[in-house]
Amino acid sequence: MANPVPGVPELVADARRVFEQLSGGEAPQAAVCAPGRVNLIGEHTDYNQGFVLPVALPLVTVVVGSQTSGQDVTMVTVAKDADAPKRVDFSLSGDGSPLSPGSPSWANYVKGVIQHYRAPPVPGFRAVIASSVPLGGGLSSSASLEVAFYTFLQQLKPDDDDKVAKAVACQQAEHTHAGVPCGIMDQFVSVLGREAHALLIDCRSLQATPIPLADANVVILITNSNVRHSLTGSEYPMRRRQCEEAATILGKPSLRDATMKELEEMRDQLDDVTYRRACHVIQEIKRTVQGAEALKRGAYKEFGKLMVESHNSLRDLYEVSCRELEELVTAALEVDGVFGSRMTGGGFGGCTVTLLQAHAIDKTILHIQERYSGTPTFYVTTPSEGARALRLS
Repeated sequence: MANPVPGVPELVADARRVFEQLSGGEAPQAAVCAPGRVNLIGEHTDYNQGFVLPVALPLVTVVVGSQTSGQDVTMVTVAKDADAPKRVDFSLSGDGSPLSPGSPSWANYVKGVIQHYRAPPVPGFRAVIASSVPLGGGLSSSASLEVAFYTFLQQLKPDDDDKVAKAVACQQAEHTHAGVPCGIMDQFVSVLGREAHALLIDCRSLQATPIPLADANVVILITNSNVRHSLTGSEYPMRRRQCEEAATILGKPSLRDATMKELEEMRDQLDDVTYRRACHVIQEIKRTVQGAEALKRGAYKEFGKLMVESHNSLRDLYEVSCRELEELVTAALEVDGVFGSRMTGGGFGGCTVTLLQAHAIDKTILHIQERYSGTPTFYVTTPSEGARALRLS
């Protein structure tokens, strides 16, 4: 009943077939992959220097390709949802002058990674991209592409293999070339994800604590509303500005440093909207730390309760939910065996994440299908490993 997802070998085979057509039958030199992610709790806290608790997914972006002798770059994507054209050609300047963003938008993420790669200059190359991460679904298809491409460049011209610096370079790529002022979470977990673990990431110190999540009786269900969201619109940057404004009024470097007591004391200095945004972030940072502790103890009901609190806060205080996400969360919570459910990702569409007992999967999917007004897509998933080079047979 869950959506069948192409595995890494299948994605590599698809990309390789296109690469060999592109290069007149020549086999690629390198293949890599990097995962998307789902955030269990800790939404809109990363750019406030707070905590997040994501897991890397078995949904991945694959890049296969080879270095070429000159400065020319040819990239092709076989991702069905990517905007046209699916092939992009450009030349790299030897002097490191910037690559300008343009159309198609998918190529901008790659141009950004080339720009911020930590062992310049980048050589010319041919590459083909394939992905099982849905675009605009809130599962971080963009970070998956950025990290996969950075990992590909590491095969052509190795850097010092500093994983945190790699995540930061990919985040910078999104800022400069996709125009999204995202936090560090997506790129970080795509680089450093661990099988059978969630990662509690401190977005200030950039330290990660692996949190075991290997109970065979507990699974993660991702439900894609199939309402595509876009973070490049005004809403995401506006939320970020509101948080920065609140921190300034509170006299703090970021909302990570603020308490609810301090917020209440300064309430008359903030307009209602800014107050509510700050309220969500301060409480969500606390919930995320509590959630990590609950998972460590295997206290899944407690974790589920925190997920629901997080969702309600995102709906009421941060105002990033939508009718479709509300329907999905409400339906999931009606099923016996579900611990908790919430929207995940930036909001305004995309996915929900549900923690539940393994035996309840089929009835949960069935119930959501019956109750949801749209056509959802389901992924039953477990925490997977981060970016890696792949063997080409």
